[in-house]
Amino acid sequence: MPGPIELVIFDCDGVLVDSERIAAAAQVTVGAELGWPLTEADAVELFMGKSQESVGAMVVERLGPGADETWRTRYYEEFYAGLDRLEAVPGVVEALDALAAAGLPTCVASSGGHERMRRTLGRTGLYDRFAGRIYSAADDGGRGKPAPDLFLHAARQTGYAPGACAVVEDSRYGVQAARAAGMRAYGFTGGLSPASWLAGPDTVLFDDMRKLPVLLEAAGTAA
Repeated sequence: MPGPIELVIFDCDGVLVDSERIAAAAQVTVGAELGWPLTEADAVELFMGKSQESVGAMVVERLGPGADETWRTRYYEEFYAGLDRLEAVPGVVEALDALAAAGLPTCVASSGGHERMRRTLGRTGLYDRFAGRIYSAADDGGRGKPAPDLFLHAARQTGYAPGACAVVEDSRYGVQAARAAGMRAYGFTGGLSPASWLAGPDTVLFDDMRKLPVLLEAAGTAA
């Protein structure tokens, strides 16, 4: 039976900040410009939770060499332009306050780059809660999700064994990466991903961030 949870690793987009709709809209806009028609559902299925490198590879396969650089540039222009309407995920501040009161350490591990997280977490007032404990698949090396590299890197950097970590994710690739890392996954179903994409072994599904502290406490009690 697994031991108690000692570290909670949060994804960023869609888990801490409600940015996935902004991101999907940006992908749809850029796709229309460059000749790859997409719906919001297409963008979520193809790109959500994937690293910049993985998205770039798909763009090159579809649109040809060099298109990934144009796509990335235009995507970030559109994404950052939409941040004026960005908010924290409902209930996440209460959840973080409860975890801090319980003395349970937290960190962030995201497919996005550090600059992106400085902007999104900063915009929502969450950056200072995690400063010094923010890890990026785009900037810190290793393979992107669904490979386990990012979460294993976060565990090493914070000094916790993988089996003592819980990962909070909202994408199918994120929960797959958590399982591959030997960590317990908590799949947040209050965003754009259908619950069926997140369900699987060692994964608890929940639809309200306010429920997370109780679920984590229950896991520790069960252990």
